[in-house]
Amino acid sequence: MPSLNVPFTEEELEGVRAAAAAEGKSLKQYLHDLGVREMQRKQFITGASAWAERLRDEFDDAFPDEVPPAERPGGAAAA
Repeated sequence: MPSLNVPFTEEELEGVRAAAAAEGKSLKQYLHDLGVREMQRKQFITGASAWAERLRDEFDDAFPDEVPPAERPGGAAAA
């Protein structure tokens, strides 16, 4: 099975160890789960964005008075 050798500063490693301990996991399991979780998060965001884009026209038809923040006067800051 492939593995990684990841360098940390002493302060970084102390923080990572504390985070692993807070979750009741070994350092190895914590770092493994962290990487997998991030991969799944990105897949979820990609899927959710595609889903929202597919429904954009239907939403715009159902709520014609809703204006996306970027298209409001003053741009996204107006939201």
